[in-house]
Amino acid sequence: MPLDSTLQDLFRSMPQLASFQMWALSPDQARGAFKKMCQFAGAESVPIGKITNVDVPSESGDIPLRIYTPVAGGAEALPGIVFYHGGGFVIGDLDCYDGVCRTLANESGCRVVSVDYRLAPEHPFPAAVDDAFAALQWIEKNAASIGIDANALAVAGDSAGGNLAAGMALLAREKGGPKIAFQLLIYPVTSFSADTRSSQQFGAGYFLDLATVDWFRGHYIPKGMDHNDVKLSPLNAADFTGLPPAYIVTAGFEP
Repeated sequence: MPLDSTLQDLFRSMPQLASFQMWALSPDQARGAFKKMCQFAGAESVPIGKITNVDVPSESGDIPLRIYTPVAGGAEALPGIVFYHGGGFVIGDLDCYDGVCRTLANESGCRVVSVDYRLAPEHPFPAAVDDAFAALQWIEKNAASIGIDANALAVAGDSAGGNLAAGMALLAREKGGPKIAFQLLIYPVTSFSADTRSSQQFGAGYFLDLATVDWFRGHYIPKGMDHNDVKLSPLNAADFTGLPPAYIVTAGFEP
């Protein structure tokens, strides 16, 4: 199957994007570059019913959340999707994923809660995991006040965010809650220890190359940390029984 024609045209017109050397930038430079790319996508062009910003207290400080009510949504309780953004645990924020969350809310008819977890290298593992779970607990506890049905709560995320979403399902099972009804995992990072065929086939020329993956990993994972740890690599869990159903999105040219 060939690369999508829209992406072929994009890479032809912007060849620097196909082999973007994020690994050569500092984290702050990479965050700025990624934000410009997201702004280019025109997030504000997607209509939305309502947006509410909330700061959630945690042991490590406040965690910013952004709640999206779909265009057709009213004041009644709706199913909820807790969304964790991608970016290798180093880049990305609420604004970068604003358009994604607007679309997800409108297309699903759910209220979407986007979580602005702490980023590495300033806050390496397990900071993102701790924030992700603290936010999930707060959302379940306060579901009624933010218009969410606590019995219809899903977790979702792309790439690094998919790693966090899958990890939340495992952690919630271990802790006896919150109750999660569904997982939406969009090309999730499920293992930091696996050397896969796709990483060798598509490790260069498709924007996210292996050098950048290693750059993300080096910033996020403390030295000496076992990459097989389940909180890092949810694929390594010994048992997957009792987990909510998962819809896993994969891409054809993704390492």
